Amino acid sequence: QVQLVESGGGLVQAGESLTLSCAASGSTYAIVAMGWYRQVLGEQREFSAVVNSDGTTSYADSVKGRFTISRDHAENTMYLQMDSLKPEDTAVYYCYADLRISSKRYWGQGTQVTVSS
Repeated sequence: QVQLVESGGGLVQAGESLTLSCAASGSTYAIVAMGWYRQVLGEQREFSAVVNSDGTTSYADSVKGRFTISRDHAENTMYLQMDSLKPEDTAVYYCYADLRISSKRYWGQGTQVTVSS
């Protein structure tokens, strides 16, 4: 099992930056991918970014070029650097982890990001 705790959300103005963190604990040795989804109230959760254990990354078109995902293996922490934020980036951001020893996807509790215009 893996436990995930997000932090770093908040209220910013359009054009500003924010960095989210996701700290993992438990069976972190088995993590093969970590990433972020976001969800607006009343809408489906949508994929934002992922970083694989080999370091490769992938982004949704909506955040490509503005968001950067990274992972610090020594600290068991994943980051999402969000630049040039837009009001449409407002959402609850959830981190997740996929393990090679389980078919279950693990989720954090979510952190609110609000971008004002």
